[in-house]
Amino acid sequence: MAFYGSREKLATVGRDQQTFEINRKATQICKEVAGEAVLVAGDLGATWKWDPDSPSSRSLVAAMFQEQVEAQAGVDFFIGETFWHLGEVRLCLEVLKKNSQVPSMITVSFRGDEKTVDGFSAAECARILTDEGADIVGTNCMGDPKRTYPIIESMRRATDDYLAAQPAAFGCSEGVPWFTGDPAFPDKLERILLTRYELGDFAQKERDLGVNFIGSCCDSIGSHVLEMARALGKKEKVDIWHPLPDSPMSETEFNWDRIQK
Repeated sequence: MAFYGSREKLATVGRDQQTFEINRKATQICKEVAGEAVLVAGDLGATWKWDPDSPSSRSLVAAMFQEQVEAQAGVDFFIGETFWHLGEVRLCLEVLKKNSQVPSMITVSFRGDEKTVDGFSAAECARILTDEGADIVGTNCMGDPKRTYPIIESMRRATDDYLAAQPAAFGCSEGVPWFTGDPAFPDKLERILLTRYELGDFAQKERDLGVNFIGSCCDSIGSHVLEMARALGKKEKVDIWHPLPDSPMSETEFNWDRIQK
């Protein structure tokens, strides 16, 4: 909710003057739909304006984060996600701790290895963010489940606190281990989309690794999430197909696998 909703990012589509309104309205809509049934998360993401050597960049990024936090008042917790620089994600957490009283989940993205753009390992990210007050730490986006496993294993060895894992729903390769580097990006991604069952397998394996917040990221759709819920025992499998009573062919004669909701 409200990912890429920062002022500078919205300026790329001419909507920077509506930043507060867009973030506030997104929050209101989510809360109305959720009611009392589920939690609603606020969201902060990479601003693309971070420069570790520029004090003015730090001030600009902090102001963008603070504006979004204020506009998303009333959420149950905040997610800071898809950060490639540990410096920027630490600033995100700092702003959240100062301006919000709800829990925070902070996830870092990696392109092809276990180091951020500013040179920190997955384990170091987990330790530092935990020490600085993140309630949940982890990784999201860029890599597929196969590329996510070693990152999560490193983070789990580095911290005993709550851990999150949210891979992209695209298959990557050893040559290009992040989906935005694939020649299919951005308009031919259908050919590398993972099946629901691959995400279901991921959910089970991550649970066994001790992950507490299991989800998915770019191009994960309803069927992916539903299969993950089934794999974790949170959703019962229900058969919805069967032959009509007067059908001349039985289910056995069709020899179809059962189609499930």
